[in-house]
Amino acid sequence: MPTQSGRTYSHGRCTMLDGDEDESREERRLASMASAGFTTIETVRLRLRRFGDADLAPFMAYRNDPDVARYQSWDGITEAKAVAFVREQQTAPVGAPGEGLQIAIERKDRGRMIGDCAFKVMEDDPRQAEIGYTLAREAQGQGFATEAVTALLTWAFPTFDLHRVIAIVDVENTASVALLERLGLRREAHFRQNIWFKGAWGDEYVYAILRDEWPAAIRGDAV
Repeated sequence: MPTQSGRTYSHGRCTMLDGDEDESREERRLASMASAGFTTIETVRLRLRRFGDADLAPFMAYRNDPDVARYQSWDGITEAKAVAFVREQQTAPVGAPGEGLQIAIERKDRGRMIGDCAFKVMEDDPRQAEIGYTLAREAQGQGFATEAVTALLTWAFPTFDLHRVIAIVDVENTASVALLERLGLRREAHFRQNIWFKGAWGDEYVYAILRDEWPAAIRGDAV
């Protein structure tokens, strides 16, 4: 099932700058990123947008679905925590290094939220970011995750001047693995029993794609 790609970690090397001029330029770039607003992203069938109050019920429904939570770091959510989460995401900073953003996925023909995408610029290297995605069970298997992640990457690379984006996925989540490979992401690592996950040691894959690889991937000619 195409559930969220994995748990969130900090990866990559610290950004090294050479001289005051480079440091000043980097400071200006980071300030611009942190202040960037999130504009709604439209696809043929979907709308990626900020969370709204009306998203509480569908959000709680899939967050408390054991099938959706199977490969996730969470097992459920209380109403109080869901309310706080939705409110937090309505004003969460966009692209601030180290601070994650959850973006609602709305099915346009029904005007209803069916899942969300996760996006985080890495704190120790802001030219890199991590993504994830979650879909309600009834929305899975229809290409919505592929459509949403394609839109997310197409927006994120130029908006934040990213060099590389990664996704971390449970090795047993075969549908999510297939999605990432279909989009042209490359498997760069297999961590064996690196995480104690829901009562057992689990394996994870790290997938990645570079900015100059992404146009080829969405054209369908990625190697």
